Amino acid sequence: MTVAPAKWWKHATVYQIYPASFKDSNNDGWGDLAGIVEKLPYLKHLGVDAVWLCPFYDSPQEDMGYDIADYEKVWPRYGTNQDCFELIRQCHALDIKVVVDLVINHCSSEHAWFRESRASRTNAKRDWFMWRPARGRDPQGRPIPPNNWRSIFGGPAWEWDEATQEFYLHLFAKGQPDFNFENAELRKQLYETAAGFWLRHGVDGFRIDTAGLYSKKPGLPDAPITEPGSEFQYAGELMRNGPRIHEFHKEMRRYFLSQVPDGKQIFTVGEVGHCEDESLLLYTSAEQQEMDQLFTFAHTDIGAASGSRYQIEPFSLKEWKLAVADSFLFANRTDSWSTVYLENHDQPRSVTRFGDDSPRWRQVSAKLLALLEVSLTGTLYVYQGQELGQINNLDWSLDQYRDIEVVTHANEIREKFGEDSAQMHKFKHAAALISRDHSRNPFPWSAREPDAGFSDHGNEPAATPWMDPNSSYREGINAEDQLSDPNSVLNFWRRALQVRKANLDLLAYGQDFEFYQLDHPSLFMYTKQPRDGSAQSRRLFAALNFSSQACEFTKPDPRASYQQFFANYPTEDAEPNILRPWEGRLFFMD
Repeated sequence: MTVAPAKWWKHATVYQIYPASFKDSNNDGWGDLAGIVEKLPYLKHLGVDAVWLCPFYDSPQEDMGYDIADYEKVWPRYGTNQDCFELIRQCHALDIKVVVDLVINHCSSEHAWFRESRASRTNAKRDWFMWRPARGRDPQGRPIPPNNWRSIFGGPAWEWDEATQEFYLHLFAKGQPDFNFENAELRKQLYETAAGFWLRHGVDGFRIDTAGLYSKKPGLPDAPITEPGSEFQYAGELMRNGPRIHEFHKEMRRYFLSQVPDGKQIFTVGEVGHCEDESLLLYTSAEQQEMDQLFTFAHTDIGAASGSRYQIEPFSLKEWKLAVADSFLFANRTDSWSTVYLENHDQPRSVTRFGDDSPRWRQVSAKLLALLEVSLTGTLYVYQGQELGQINNLDWSLDQYRDIEVVTHANEIREKFGEDSAQMHKFKHAAALISRDHSRNPFPWSAREPDAGFSDHGNEPAATPWMDPNSSYREGINAEDQLSDPNSVLNFWRRALQVRKANLDLLAYGQDFEFYQLDHPSLFMYTKQPRDGSAQSRRLFAALNFSSQACEFTKPDPRASYQQFFANYPTEDAEPNILRPWEGRLFFMD
């Protein structure tokens, strides 16, 4: 394969926005599109190149907008279509690209197409969804699902429709029926409504949700028994990366390009989760013309059992280092590209997960994680609040969680084992560590009570936010306080992005990444060389201490000269070969 020419998105910093939680402009307790427009100067000041908007489409909100009832209409709580068009215009005026979520593995059960589909077995849209007959009846006379697949949110992946006497497949919530991508007319109409409409209104690309699920194992066979005590089993590879998946993505790409002027770049990043390197390259090769890059989950899901994110096991720094590297090494010296991220709307806060969220170390470990990210090769993603060093909700009770995934799992455990069971206590611990809700709190714009400055309310009382704010806004984790503090995590992120942009060839495009002292239990150290560099080129050496103890380190080549150019501690009082707790340093290596 030949190396593709550079594209804007390869070295971009993309800022992800969760509309419900970013900024409430009309004091109803929900974020909205006008609130995003209001805060665009903040994003420009931070230094981002693009925004990725999570779903803002009309939806009953069973899964926070990933259950779409109308792809061409904005959910009224977020505003109007005109508000969205204005947001796109304002972003472009600031030279900020706009990427939106493309959610087409499934829709809402309230979508007009699904309502037609379930009207009768002979309806013209019946085959647009995955309907199957029961495979029998149990001793109580209840219909038995077509296979033993478990929904990703828990419970069966099939829902019985009494009116038409068949099941429909839903890999997520029962209100999210899966489309049948084997139907060509469905694909044609789906691309038009979900993608074409927004391309013609100026969006610059898509984050493609659940991009590996469109093609499933033919015949939908039973999943292997991996949890003997459970009626339903994790489907794994049976539900993803099926035989037609690359065909579908090529077709989709051709459609995207047909909807925009010649020469306009349409950027796509797909969510595929877990995938072999060979498939990653097929998905992202410039020659293959499918997607530009992917989000993989090995480094963010580390410690979670396969198919059950709430079964958590300890992991070593070495294991995490290898998982982080796997997210980009597959693309080295190919025409593929990679992503750099630690947080998104489906992940907890990285400071809690991979740093140290104690008051003493939370700020410096947040800066260390920022330093790591800006030094890695690929497109950089920053999730809202990450630039503040936001932490998990450390003081929450289970009834404060809103995520359907947490609620469903908690109800299952409660019914099966009881409220005070060991299983429930273990689940609560796991939810406190990795629940998706930790990333979904209202954005803390200030220390203002009681809503962290989330709502614009003038002289009126502030509306109650749809979700409780993280109480850390009272402890300096808010934008107003950090903007005025030159040593804040926010201002460190600003400087870090400037350093990355000043050294794109080495940081964003660097190649031939190699670990140094991989087995070290506390240090994350590596080297790489610039794009198109030779052995004599200036290289990068990164030394990062992932512990709360000072740690001695050595440099990889005693014959080379080293010039430190970025760090997360002041250079005063630094010892040449001692890294302070949670300290990271980047060196030019000649």
